[in-house]
Amino acid sequence: MDYFASKRETIAALALWVLMTSFGLAADDGSHLTWKRHVIDDSSRGADGTRLADVNGDGLLDIATGWEQGGIARICFHPGYEQVHRLWPAVTVGEAKDVEDAMFVDLDADGAMDVVSCCEGGEQALIVHWGSNRKLLESDSWFSTKVKPSAGICRWMFAIPMDVNGDGQVDVVAGGKGQDSYLGWWELPGNPREVSRWSWHPLRKVNWLMSLDVVDMNDDGKDDLLFTDRKGPLSGVSWLEHPEPNQVGNLSAWREHRVGGANREVMFLSRGDLDGDQTDEIVVAVRPYSILILKRTDSIGSNGQAHESSERWVERELAIPEAYGTAKATAVADFNLDGKMQIAFSTERATDPKMAIGLLSPAGEGLQDWTVQSISGRDGVKHDLLVPVDLDGDGDLDLLTCEEVKNLGVIWYENPKVGSGH
Repeated sequence: MDYFASKRETIAALALWVLMTSFGLAADDGSHLTWKRHVIDDSSRGADGTRLADVNGDGLLDIATGWEQGGIARICFHPGYEQVHRLWPAVTVGEAKDVEDAMFVDLDADGAMDVVSCCEGGEQALIVHWGSNRKLLESDSWFSTKVKPSAGICRWMFAIPMDVNGDGQVDVVAGGKGQDSYLGWWELPGNPREVSRWSWHPLRKVNWLMSLDVVDMNDDGKDDLLFTDRKGPLSGVSWLEHPEPNQVGNLSAWREHRVGGANREVMFLSRGDLDGDQTDEIVVAVRPYSILILKRTDSIGSNGQAHESSERWVERELAIPEAYGTAKATAVADFNLDGKMQIAFSTERATDPKMAIGLLSPAGEGLQDWTVQSISGRDGVKHDLLVPVDLDGDGDLDLLTCEEVKNLGVIWYENPKVGSGH
């Protein structure tokens, strides 16, 4: 390296240190992989999200992933702890053009896990890949059905299972993106395989649904819908309050509560008790370079209703150093086993030399100061959802994710805290 190149790198490193310490973050040059990456499946193109369930009943979590550019949905089966560092056994459960999300759910209550694909692009439909308990690793054991009433409603982005109307049968809550998109729920008939009879109940217009979570937000015993809308006049973090069972089909009965990040490009969120007060904070990635910690400050009334005021939630903003890509997802967990919660974050546009996945750790009491370290180094360009899970059974939480630009595929980063010590 010549003298001037060396000087330029020194100046750039100094500028990075000043930038990071100005946010209370300790510098990390990302010159090595802090956590070792392992590939679970790289057989197709555009891995887009990971959802977990024990499909084969062996007590280990398996993975559903939609491959957007490949146009398929696949399941990877956990091979056991001794084989976890190798490629996992996997099966293509069906075609799903322009798939954005693939989730596990036993729709027909037959004891076999099914997969629901949310498709955007030209497909714009939900597709169910019906499972059985026989020969799970053979594609012929699965068959796919397009939910025709869903076709053309919107560009479907994300879905979760939920018994919305309390009839004991699971429904599908889903949403999409585009000017005419909604967050809503699909009411399933007595025989869910009669997909022509699925009934759509729109609840709230969305411009680009990112996160969707089922959680009782007001402690009234009913599950509510927590979500992020990435674009448009209603962008931000919000939740819809679950009405009484006889009102679930009434759009106006679902009261909306705004949480934070209004008019920001909010991405994926996670939840966790960061300050040890027995109440979860909401942690959301915000483009281009922010993480918002949303802390609840109000109390729940005697009637189970959250008090309505603009001060119910306070925002604390952490800046992602520009040495990383743009903010995509967060995950809250005690990764280093010190009894304190940390925040892992993934990014997009992490072209070399930018780093892709980082870990924020509290540097003091409260939520004021944080340090940052790289988990992935300069590895991949566009990562997605982060799932903390102990994949190797060594007692600490690893990070499951996927990467869809360099086609790293479905991957996991091994936590070195208790593991192999690399």
